[in-house]
Amino acid sequence: MKPIKVLLADDHAIVRMGLASLLGTQSDIDVVGEAEDGEDAVRKTLKLRPDVVIMDLMMPKMDGFDATAEIHRQFPDTKIMILTSYGASDGIAHALSAGATGALMKSTEFSEFVAAIRTIAAGGRVIAPEIARQLAEDPP
Repeated sequence: MKPIKVLLADDHAIVRMGLASLLGTQSDIDVVGEAEDGEDAVRKTLKLRPDVVIMDLMMPKMDGFDATAEIHRQFPDTKIMILTSYGASDGIAHALSAGATGALMKSTEFSEFVAAIRTIAAGGRVIAPEIARQLAEDPP
């Protein structure tokens, strides 16, 4: 089975480096690139053709919402998982409606994060319980 190709999009280098290092321990996941903003994420998706993009919402130049919509428009088979510390239900709902297939908080346990990548790559959808609860309690 070929590894899941992942692109990390976050404006904080230390977050990208940490995720890349942790994901490097997984034999079935290959981090093929990193993007520092939304525009970079779109460009690198075109170049690298990842299976899954891990997308932060709050980034310069082009935010994660617009980058998600653009990647989904150009590459509908590429899965996008939001990984955020931003908890507003409107923002997360916007990203999901723009084409994201998952949403997790940055406080998620690593084992759950890896399981979510695998689920999304296989065509599933993963929404963290705290995000689902927030969307239910405070619908956009």
